[in-house]
Amino acid sequence: MCSHRYYPYPPCYNDRPIYPNYDYYFWMDRSAYTPDFGEEYIPLKDYGSEPFVVNIQHATLQNDNFRLALWTGKYLQLTLMKINPGEDIGLEMHPDVDQFIRIEQGQGLVLMGDDRNNLNYRRRVCAGYAVLIPAGKWHNVINTGHIPLKLYSIYAPPEHPRGTVHKTKEDAQHHE
Repeated sequence: MCSHRYYPYPPCYNDRPIYPNYDYYFWMDRSAYTPDFGEEYIPLKDYGSEPFVVNIQHATLQNDNFRLALWTGKYLQLTLMKINPGEDIGLEMHPDVDQFIRIEQGQGLVLMGDDRNNLNYRRRVCAGYAVLIPAGKWHNVINTGHIPLKLYSIYAPPEHPRGTVHKTKEDAQHHE
């Protein structure tokens, strides 16, 4: 028998509520997403190699671009990404760059391998997961959910030109 805190007979399927809770709120995919009324809007641009402090979770959720460089230094780069449902980052390999990815919203599939045709390392990820990609590994991240996959990525050394902003994946492919 399915039980519910407020209703004695909620709609159920296999003893589970039909309406499960999702980590999706209608305002999350707005371009000017602000998590709280008390939080200040973060201007999203490349802050260069100057000292910089940011609430990275809020900046990542606020981002509405496929890729945006938020900070580019001499040895490190921080980018924000939004991957739409069904899209992916694109199969790539950085020969001299280690990469760190942190998922802030959504769910996806991470693929990695030594050969572009043999991505034998596969892991499902969702909000709160970190992905570490060693230099020389072929990799891809695919959004398998129904909402945008929002993440930030740290490259060491920087991978993209300072000030990079790609509104869509097509823009990114055109510029690379």
